[in-house]
This record gives sequence, C-alpha cells and structure tokens, in this order.
Amino acid sequence: MTDWQLKKHPTFPGVKGPVLIVVMDGVGCGASNEGDAVWLARTPTLDRLAGISLTTRLAAHGTAVGLPSDDDMGNSEVGHNAFGAGRVFDQGAKRVQMAIDSGEIFEGEEWKKLVRRVQESGEPMHFIGLLSDGNVHSHIEHLFAMLRRCNEEGVQHVRVHILLDGRDVPETSALQYVEALEKVLHDLNEQAGRDYRIASGGGRMFITMDRYGADWSMVERGWKYHVLGEGRGFSSATEAVQTLRDENPGMIDQDLLGFVVVDGEGNPVGPIRDGAAVVLYNFRGDRALELTRAFTEPELGEFDRGPIPDVEFVGMMEYDGDLKLPRHYLVQPPNIDRTMGEYLARNQITQFACSETQKFGHVTYFWNGNRSGMFDEVYEEYVEIPSDVVPFEQRPWMKAAEITDVTLVALQRGGLRHGRINYANGDMVGHTGNLDASVIAVEAVDLSLARIIPVIEKLDGALIVTADHGNCDEMFELDKKSGDFQRDAVGKLRNKTSHTLNAVPCYVYVPGNDTLRLDADLQNPGIANISATTFQLLGYNRPEGYEPSLLIDQR
Repeated sequence: MTDWQLKKHPTFPGVKGPVLIVVMDGVGCGASNEGDAVWLARTPTLDRLAGISLTTRLAAHGTAVGLPSDDDMGNSEVGHNAFGAGRVFDQGAKRVQMAIDSGEIFEGEEWKKLVRRVQESGEPMHFIGLLSDGNVHSHIEHLFAMLRRCNEEGVQHVRVHILLDGRDVPETSALQYVEALEKVLHDLNEQAGRDYRIASGGGRMFITMDRYGADWSMVERGWKYHVLGEGRGFSSATEAVQTLRDENPGMIDQDLLGFVVVDGEGNPVGPIRDGAAVVLYNFRGDRALELTRAFTEPELGEFDRGPIPDVEFVGMMEYDGDLKLPRHYLVQPPNIDRTMGEYLARNQITQFACSETQKFGHVTYFWNGNRSGMFDEVYEEYVEIPSDVVPFEQRPWMKAAEITDVTLVALQRGGLRHGRINYANGDMVGHTGNLDASVIAVEAVDLSLARIIPVIEKLDGALIVTADHGNCDEMFELDKKSGDFQRDAVGKLRNKTSHTLNAVPCYVYVPGNDTLRLDADLQNPGIANISATTFQLLGYNRPEGYEPSLLIDQR
C-alpha cells in the first residue's frame, strides 16, 4: 500500500510562492560553434539566469532516461516520463529489444493470433512503422526480427508500409534503410520462396504519424496509401524515393510525398483487406495513437475511412494505458507509478500544466506516467494552446507568447503551488534543419522567460528552467572521427534534424535564497532529479525511490 502523504523537508521550509518548471524542449548544451543555434541566438535572459541561479548540466539521453545505451539520443517522451516520475524506468526501445532477444514477443498469444489469422485467410501479414534506427519511435532491427520470424513460422505473404524518417536520423538517409529492408526481403524471398514486399510509404510528417490531433489529414493520407492502396504508383520503394527527390529538390525524408508500390499491371501490391493481420511496430505512443484509432474504432469522425477492413491489429506496445489503446499489443510497457503529479494531487497541492498542442501531451500524459486525464480536477488545471498547422520554420516563435500569457495569469491569480510548461520551439523547429529559424526559436523562448522571471520574483516563488533533450544545439551533421561538419558532394553543410547526445542546461532560480546550493556529491545527475528538486522547493522530502534533489540546504 503506497503511503501518499508527503513528508515535510527536515530543513528547507519551501518557498512562499509557486514553483514553476519550464522545459525548453530541444535546447541542449552544444559546442558553441556555427552549428549551435542556442549559442548563436541572442539570449539575454538565459545569460542572466546563468549569473543569478544555481546552474548545472543534466544528462538527458541514454541510460539516464531508461534507454539501452548512452549511444541512444533522448526524446521528449522518455524525457517527460523522467521529469514526472522522478526515477528512471526501462523504456520502449529497451523493453522491445529484451522481448525480442528472449523470444518473449513471439511466445505471447498476440503474436500467435497474428500468425494464425494470416495462415487461415491467406492474406498478408502487414507491418507499418518508421523505417530507421533512430530508436525513438522504432528500430529497423525490430522489424527485421519479426520478418525473419514470419518466415520461420511459414507465413507466406508479408507487406511492409514504410514511414521515412529524416528526423531522428540524418535528413536524407532514407535509401540506406530502404536498401537494407529490400535486401532482407529479397533474401527471404530467394531462400524460402516467400512473397515479402514493400507496399507503400512516405515521409513521417506527410503521412500517418500525426499526434495529439494536430493534423488528422496526415492520417487520412496514410490510410489511403497503406490500406486502400490509392496513390501514385512506383515499381519499388527505391524508385519512389529517388523520383520524389528529383522532382522536389531540397525536400527531406520526413516530408517526402506518399507512394504505392505497384505490380507490372499497375495494381497496388499491398492493400489491406479482410483477413489480414496488421502490426504497427512503432513502440512510442504519441505518433501511433491516431492510426491505432483508425484501425480499431467503429465510429471515427475525423475522416472517412470507407469500409473498414476486418483485420487482426496489434501495436508494438500499449500506447495509452488509460484509454487502453490498442487493446492488443506485443510488449508490455513500463509501469510508471507514483508520479509527481499524483503525489501532488493526493496531497491537495495545486498544479498547472500548459503547452501548445505539439507538446501538450508531454506535460500531461507523459509527465503523469503515460496516463491520460487528471488525478484530481479540483487541484489540477491543464491548458492546451492550439498549434499552428504550418511548417514550423515559417513561424519559429510558435505559441511561446500564448503559453506565457496563460501561465502568467495562472501564477498571478494566487493559490498555485506548482506549474510546468513546455516551449516546443527548440525541438519542433530544430527538426526542420533550418538554422536561421532555430535561432529565432531559441530567442522566442528567451523572450518568454524574460516575462516570467519578474513574476516569480514578485511572488517569492522558484523557477527551474531545463530541457528534455538536445536538438537545435547541433544543426549540422558531425564527422565522428574528425569532429568537423559533414559536407555533401558540392560542399554544402549537411543539416542535422535529429536530437543530440548533449547534456541539457538547468537553472534553479530561488529569489532571495542564501542557503540552497548545488549538491556537489551528486554523480552525473540527470533530468530525473528534477522531481525531487521540485518537492524540496515546495518544502517536502522526495518520495521513496526518487532520484535525489539537485540541491542541499546549508542552514
């Protein structure tokens, strides 16, 4: 039985006013060079914070956020899990890999049902997912393992619907993954006389992988390509990617138009029909939920699906523990319990969460341990600012001003103890690979912080400014051996659109403080330490098992 009662901190009574956490999404600590948009940006507020706050750097990738190794970049999902849980849980990529390595994934009833379905119907096994080794939403080796298992179990027909990345991996790297997949499919077809083919595809930001209901037209387009087999036809995925690149100079993988692979007579090779089995092999939930709903909800008002095929549908993991979506999945998700938000609610401590649509689920769903809804509506307030549906580089300021407006109202009306907000700019604009826009994105966040600090000072509160991972701090691809920027054949710098392995900044500003110091004995602190730090500033001890506070009280 969990003891939910928070204990008073033995020495620090807590600040009088609210404790606000500001997540500067995608703003890491870069190399301070011409590829570092954070360094290039004019940031007088962050510069000031560096001088008046308790300032450090935190680990936000790899094992510090529950990923398999420190070669794995952090991401917003696992980062906000760590913020909210105050502890590190094994995350999707690691859990899936363990299930594959042990064979557990193939021994479960869900996998067996998929195989039975296609063997009885003669329809293909369909795999849909992000085709890369970014290890943020998926990993290509997970797909390969399942394809080989299909062959071992006698599955005759397989179709793969590929979502091109260019976001968690280099921006024009799609063909290396397509070629690797086509080789695996070719080898299985040659060795065992199978019929395994790529059926459809397109850029992840053009089709299928919308999130938080920001742009359902992406899912509608994906449905037409993947399920109905409607769209421009090509003889192979390689031909499709090469042609679409030639026709759209400068278009990066995540934005590539959709395509369908067709046979010699122009017919799609892989529409999804009654009797098929479908595996959505992404393990991360936010960009998998809408396609899941499209396959599983009898009534869906967001777009006209036409006749819904009768298929056996599974996700790689459960994408929403509260909504129980999907009902069927291959790998158990981490059970993230006793989150910061639940402790606060059970102790009747008021809390506020706000972001724009692109990151709203991160300060709510992910922060609360992959749980939808509130713990107690009496003590919680969540505000979503609708995101613009335009390319982020065109409006790099995004909704930072509106988030700040709403947050200042919540702070100033009194009674609020804890707030958390996310500025999406550094991440969403950083993913475009546009350096100039990313500089503006960072400056927009800095301007917003300038509005918040005086209010925190006036209310005798505390401010924690940090990030969930890096992104716009490294806007060009680096040569791992030389450390120099990579260039293409004509000498142009190669844009980087993925997250980084860099640490993230952390500024803890407690106006008037003269007793709190950074704990010099903490070894390699990470973003999971933010929860206990917040509890301390509120005047409470950290719950059992939480990573320690970044601070010590020297009274």
